[in-house]
Amino acid sequence: MGAYAELDSLIALQFKTRGFTLMHTQPVHSLLFGRRASHVRGRGLDFEELRNYVAGDDVRRIDWRVTARMQKPFVRVYSEERDRPTLLVVDQRINMFFGSRVSMKSVVAAEIASLTAWRVFQQGDRIGAFIFNDEKTEEIRIHRSRANVLHIFDRIVQQNHMLRGDSLVKTNPGRLNEVIRAVSQVCKHDVLVLIASDFDGANQTTRDLLLNLSRANDVVCCLTFDPLAVKLPASEQLVVSNGELQVELTLGQEKVRKNILDASDKRIRSILSWQHELGIPVLPISTAEDVAGQVRHLLGRVEALRRQL
Repeated sequence: MGAYAELDSLIALQFKTRGFTLMHTQPVHSLLFGRRASHVRGRGLDFEELRNYVAGDDVRRIDWRVTARMQKPFVRVYSEERDRPTLLVVDQRINMFFGSRVSMKSVVAAEIASLTAWRVFQQGDRIGAFIFNDEKTEEIRIHRSRANVLHIFDRIVQQNHMLRGDSLVKTNPGRLNEVIRAVSQVCKHDVLVLIASDFDGANQTTRDLLLNLSRANDVVCCLTFDPLAVKLPASEQLVVSNGELQVELTLGQEKVRKNILDASDKRIRSILSWQHELGIPVLPISTAEDVAGQVRHLLGRVEALRRQL
């Protein structure tokens, strides 16, 4: 796609959704394998797990024996219920308007959202979205319809096309936590929340918010990153800006290169550590490769899943 996401291109991605699933039946190498809970929840046929009661749960699902023994309410969760909601959280802040190869991070996030939306829609499930930039958040309510999927794409494209290299909009790292808090107010329980972002501004509060959100929901983080975050060109002058000030970096100097890469590596490793520390799948998606191919690789072997699809 390149610099900007286009509606026609997002629609066309519906034909690239074969070969991966967000369900719990994942091959062992998948980042979703071994999750404590199914990505298909509800009142189905097979008992899956017990979890703490959350306001809004059907009281008919309360396990009274366990509740009496533990002295606090627990509900029974079952698998095989195909009607489950998915909420996309799509980052379109100015920090996402960067890419050294193939696509911008903002476009990669749009593609991830598109692939997920089409896969969820094809499974017959409901889909909604929170699309945010440095100044505003747009909420598309969870609904099951092709029209709702296209509405999500339309809002993503609109925010995406607002991004410009000479934009006067100031970066707002705090928006990430603001949006996750808003998502927590909507997703009380049993929602699959997929966040497509570079997670600029992530801190201890972000970890706490995600941990709390994942207690009654399934959370998947798609970390969009550019190859420059892990490998810098040998000897070039690079001009970077925070929207207000500019500085020229001499990448030929080993000390400069090391400081930049150390800071970037520390940030990325911190986010990837959520996989083990919080039990939340973190999928690193590069701007330099085909997004659909990366998603298929991370969520399961194409051949292994083809029979299920």
